[in-house]
Amino acid sequence: MTRTPAPAPHRTVVASDLDRTLVYSAAALALAMPDEHAPRLLCVEVHEARPLSYLTETAARLLVELADTARFVPATTRTRKQYRRIRLPGRVPRYAICANGGHLLVDGRTDHDWHDEMRRRLADGCAPLAEVRAHLAATSDPEWLRKERIAEDLFAYLVVDRERLPAGWVKELAAWAEPLGWTVSLQGRKIYAVPKPLRKSAALAEVVRRTGAERVLAAGDSLLDADLLDAADIGWTPGHGELADTGWTAPHVTALPTVGVAAGEEIVRRMLERLAR
Repeated sequence: MTRTPAPAPHRTVVASDLDRTLVYSAAALALAMPDEHAPRLLCVEVHEARPLSYLTETAARLLVELADTARFVPATTRTRKQYRRIRLPGRVPRYAICANGGHLLVDGRTDHDWHDEMRRRLADGCAPLAEVRAHLAATSDPEWLRKERIAEDLFAYLVVDRERLPAGWVKELAAWAEPLGWTVSLQGRKIYAVPKPLRKSAALAEVVRRTGAERVLAAGDSLLDADLLDAADIGWTPGHGELADTGWTAPHVTALPTVGVAAGEEIVRRMLERLAR
């Protein structure tokens, strides 16, 4: 029987979340091994003159190989300004998804046609940002709230003290936001309130349309990555994060047991192995 050949690597899009999927802050590294066995790390982000995010040197080498054999597309909830602080090894990606799909960068520049399209979808499909922001202000408590931010005038997030955050507050917020067309996600110290039409998978579909890609590989760790993984042909999740904590799964997605920065390395390795088949 004749087997259908796999799509050529350059016809494959590899879309991956960044924070706690490929890159890790010092607090998220999860270096549980003895110090003498810890992996060598490469700093890929500096903020306010201080090193902020890392990946292993092995992951860096593998990522260079990955970007040379497939179309690598970072897909992040970060704003454009936050994304531009990331200096990944290898060639600069032609496409990058920022603000959870609200912005599509092409050769580092904002694609305004795509952003206008997303604005139209938000206007048609969910309550305005001002209403959500007012609710966050009215229900949050200075005892555990550290910062309140608006990202790209598209969505809101809170930086909180997790130890003081009341049990059930995030669940109550999610129940309030659901009928308004918004979703809530807890990632580390951040609570995101994001309109449902603002999805990484929407921007990914636009990249696939423009490139004519025949296959999509994806990775992510949070509930905001679930739609990205659903849209992929094959995906991976690390052993930490919201998806792991909630037991989220899909038939085509492999839940890795590895946690921390080692999971980022394992994800890139698995992607390369899949491309080589």
